[in-house]
Amino acid sequence: MKRILFIILVFIAAFLAVVAIQPDDFRVERSIVISAPPAVIFAQVNAQKNWVNWSPWEKMDPDMKKSLEGPEEGVGSVAKWSGNGQVGKGSSTILESKPNEYIKFQLDFEEPMQGTDISEFTFKPEGDKTKVTWNMSGKKNFMAKMIGLIMNCEKMVGDQFDTGLNNLKTFTEKK
Repeated sequence: MKRILFIILVFIAAFLAVVAIQPDDFRVERSIVISAPPAVIFAQVNAQKNWVNWSPWEKMDPDMKKSLEGPEEGVGSVAKWSGNGQVGKGSSTILESKPNEYIKFQLDFEEPMQGTDISEFTFKPEGDKTKVTWNMSGKKNFMAKMIGLIMNCEKMVGDQFDTGLNNLKTFTEKK
């Protein structure tokens, strides 16, 4: 019995050590080229009320509760949401906004896990098209490191970004 308990404790200690040595930071980034000028695409991202047109999370929870605070667009604009287990609860605040070039958000997650991350969009003209890059970065706490060993969070978030960017492309190219 003592031997089994010792083996279990060694296994737990080894698992905790593996979790502890995981990277403290993460970054997820996806890009797409859209046949529209930067101004058209920028307007969809800079006014958070427009996210309903292309956000990947809209379809995950059609009953999600949303509210907007502060300016309608640009710096200081805040979007809050509360939804099912797939979308959770939190807020998005625009920290920086450089017309047709760059937008930086602070994401504050309350559920299912608490955390604060940074998300950015860049808009780079490529002839008559625009390369849009969406990224998110932040710190991983111990629980996030542990979940990352079981689930491929980079792929999960990256797939959501791909869906959102494809939705954004479809919507803006129709405009």
